[in-house]
Amino acid sequence: MLRLAVIRPVSQTYHRPSVRSARPRRLLTALAGALAVIALVGAPAYASTLVIEGAGDGHGVGMSQDGALGYAEHGYSDAAILAHYYTSTTLGSAPAKATIRVLVGNTVLKLPLERYVRGVVSAEMPASWPLAALEAQAIASRTYALTADAGGSRFNVYSDTRSQVYLGKAAETARTNAAVADTAGQIVLYDGKPATTYFFASSGGETENIQDSFLGASAEPWLRAVPDPYETAATHWKLSVGFTTVARELSGLLKGSLRGIEVLERGSSPRIVAAEVLGSRGDTAISGPELAGRLGLDSTWAYFSVRNGAVVKREPDRSGQAPLPTPPPASPAPAAPVPVSGEGGGAQAPGEASPTGGASPG
Repeated sequence: MLRLAVIRPVSQTYHRPSVRSARPRRLLTALAGALAVIALVGAPAYASTLVIEGAGDGHGVGMSQDGALGYAEHGYSDAAILAHYYTSTTLGSAPAKATIRVLVGNTVLKLPLERYVRGVVSAEMPASWPLAALEAQAIASRTYALTADAGGSRFNVYSDTRSQVYLGKAAETARTNAAVADTAGQIVLYDGKPATTYFFASSGGETENIQDSFLGASAEPWLRAVPDPYETAATHWKLSVGFTTVARELSGLLKGSLRGIEVLERGSSPRIVAAEVLGSRGDTAISGPELAGRLGLDSTWAYFSVRNGAVVKREPDRSGQAPLPTPPPASPAPAAPVPVSGEGGGAQAPGEASPTGGASPG
């Protein structure tokens, strides 16, 4: 089937949305100006270019929306999709008459849980997608709202990509409302309690352990890296950026002139956990999320090379993990969870809220 783009506002963290196909964003728009600057100032790097190859769109923790689409297209149910992305979880019931306080502009709206979810699903996923994917999104969004505490005692969630997008009744469609109705009251549980259900646009072939994406977060048994075999090839990307542009984006971290970027540690997926900015006067440590944020990358799943003329040389990488050229082969179908009952409560999101249904590094 034709895959439609998920359109969401651009947020303040290392991420992305807008349109999946709109890569590679601000770095490419700055490239022409940067090359002109190189010609004028005669920087030591001359025509050196940083070549960045990567995959995925978003923080990589929890459910990949693009992957959920692929699972639904291959006949998986909403329960099976959720069981795959949220390890060892089951389905249960939300507290009766649950309400959500959502910050819309400067106003906090207190909404019944189901009304809130109807305004989220159509904003987070195209209504034309298979019903199983929409239902998985409805359950994930419902659970995420119940476990969120973005505004402390004042409100639970933002109405934008810092939490998950809520556009209200105007955004509702018959198909997305049907997905909400078909899953009414269902939430994801781990060990009998609501499990924080982060989600994001696309994984590139594998999701990530929460502690290796949201640095400083505690490991959670249901938020572990899993293969994502039905991701599309479009989630792999490549861009080239002049050294002058890279040096400007890394201002304050770069010592002397730019020599390159060395990766020190990767997570399972393999998203960057730690790296160094290599300068002629010394090297500077930088986390994967900050590096991706500085360079405007769609995700921290990235590998670096330097091009000088026709010569391209891979940058040092101490992680020991080679690039994954394509998504890993499909794993056996996950078993559907057995529904069990569960009551409220829920985990607090670590750090700041992110542009794709979950927290991200501050």
